[in-house]
Amino acid sequence: MVCSGDPEIVWNGFRMGNLMLEQMDDVTIFLNGPSVQYESLASAVFPLTDLAKLFTLSEGVLLA
Repeated sequence: MVCSGDPEIVWNGFRMGNLMLEQMDDVTIFLNGPSVQYESLASAVFPLTDLAKLFTLSEGVLLA
């Protein structure tokens, strides 16, 4: 569960999720509170939209 408005924390959540998917694990990320608006937190330093897209295309489950 990710419930922070800090882009770095949300970025690390997606990064960890994508890493686990590469290892063929089943992964669900639940976004809560400010993290639900991850798209507005995205920047060049923290490409959250790209990581979220990769996560869902890799069959990760994203809940908000």
